[in-house]
Amino acid sequence: MEGTKEKKTFKDFLERQNIKISAKTYFVDAMGSMALGLFASLLIATIFETLGGWFSWQFLIDAAGFAKNATGAALGVSIAYSLKAPPLVLLSAAAVGMAGNGLGGTFIMNGKELVLTAGPAGAFVAAVIAVELGKLVSKTTKVDILVTPTVTILSGVAIAKLVCPSIAWLMYQLGNFVNTATVMQPFIMGILVSVVVGMVLTLPISSAALCAMIGITGIAGGAATVGCCAQMVGFAVISFRENRWGGLVAQGLGTSMLQMGNIIRRPIIWIPPTLAAAICGPISTMVFKLECTGVAAGMGTCGLVGPIGVVSDMGVTANSIVGIAAACILLPAVLSLLFSEIMRKLGWIRENDMLLEL
Repeated sequence: MEGTKEKKTFKDFLERQNIKISAKTYFVDAMGSMALGLFASLLIATIFETLGGWFSWQFLIDAAGFAKNATGAALGVSIAYSLKAPPLVLLSAAAVGMAGNGLGGTFIMNGKELVLTAGPAGAFVAAVIAVELGKLVSKTTKVDILVTPTVTILSGVAIAKLVCPSIAWLMYQLGNFVNTATVMQPFIMGILVSVVVGMVLTLPISSAALCAMIGITGIAGGAATVGCCAQMVGFAVISFRENRWGGLVAQGLGTSMLQMGNIIRRPIIWIPPTLAAAICGPISTMVFKLECTGVAAGMGTCGLVGPIGVVSDMGVTANSIVGIAAACILLPAVLSLLFSEIMRKLGWIRENDMLLEL
């Protein structure tokens, strides 16, 4: 009886401190919010830097530098915000995010010394643990203004120093595998990367955070971009009869995640844009050889970030512009519509299966 009472008391304490331990809390909510942190720092910096280079505007280039330097802090704060951290924990998470993002290790690979940082993955692990520990002690003492930041920052930095070298090595190996495998097997990996990253974008998980974590780049990044675009453009077009122009804009320039509720009810509606991604992925890797790096590769047509990321990596060339128009927009639209119309005629997709409440 005493053990049961203790467990209940501890559970009540966690609830009072607003600590909810679940996979959804950390891998859906926190990762989704982390993507916003990336967007508000590293991603927008890439856009500023690209535009500043095009128009020779030093102000944008300077702003990009500050935004990039704030990436770790933005990650820490965004994760803390998603975990509903109190103010002192939220603000202390900035230092934790910087530690997790910037720490790593030095490794010898192929006879060369390689300095790696854990990046967003390190910031995620350090911030999640530190924020929950900070929430655990928040407002439990009369010197909260000293205790809470101390616990949050010191635990976060300690965790970062402990795990970031391993995370840096793991993320490097994973990213290197995906990038190298795509170069060696552009057809097969073009399909896999495009389909998987595109589906992650539609799921309530952050494809942008995933791409940033593993450091996807080169033609693998291009395939990821195309896969994300296929999901967004595809759903925007095939649900036009139900959702009209509002749905076209919300999904085409916003997110295909809006269809998640409908997908749960009728999973078959996911087939057209996924098949389009499977076709457009190899077209990207083998025909246009589109390239994109990191977080931009997981954004698709959201604010046109994916195409801008391709242009940032490849420059304004005939190949990049035609490739973006064809593999990111036109082909996903046409192929998704073709597959969906066939499925509608077969009765597999029914009227209002993709209706959104906008």
